[in-house]
Amino acid sequence: MDLTYKRATPDDIEILTETRIEVLRAANKLSSDTDMSEVERQSYSYYKKSLYDGSHIAYLVFDGKRFVGAGGVSFFQVMPTYHNPSGNKAYIMNMYTKPEYRRKGIAIKMLDMLIKDSKNRGVTAISLEATDLGRSLYEKYGFVKMNDEMELQK
Repeated sequence: MDLTYKRATPDDIEILTETRIEVLRAANKLSSDTDMSEVERQSYSYYKKSLYDGSHIAYLVFDGKRFVGAGGVSFFQVMPTYHNPSGNKAYIMNMYTKPEYRRKGIAIKMLDMLIKDSKNRGVTAISLEATDLGRSLYEKYGFVKMNDEMELQK
C-alpha cells in the first residue's frame, strides 16, 4: 500500500459529497435506488461553505491515486458549561474506509489527525455518532457511550 493522507480543499467537494452519500446509505441501510438528491445537494452546499470558513475540516486517504477513505470534523459553539467553559465543540463525522482497506490502521490514523486538529483549536468537547462497525475503534481511542453519541473524556 502507498497511502497518502491529504487535507481536503474546496477542490475536493465532489469526492467529499459522494463519500457522504455512501456513508449515509451504509449507516441507514438505504438501497441504491433511495433518492438522496436533496441530501446530496445540501451536503455539497455544506462543504462549499464550511471548507472556506473553517467550520469543517476533512481528510482524504489515497492508495496511490485510488481514493480509499475519508473523515471529517465539524466545529461549533454552544453556551459555556462547567465542563466546557469555552462552549467550543467538535463533532467527528463521515468516517469511511473502503471495505478492502479496513483493519489496516487507516481509520485510527484519520481519527487521530482529526482529534489533534480539534485540540490544536482548543476544543476539548469532542463527540461522534458510532455505527456498530466503528464502535470498537472509538472505544479503544477513549470515547465512551452516551445514549446515541460517544464523547472523548480526556
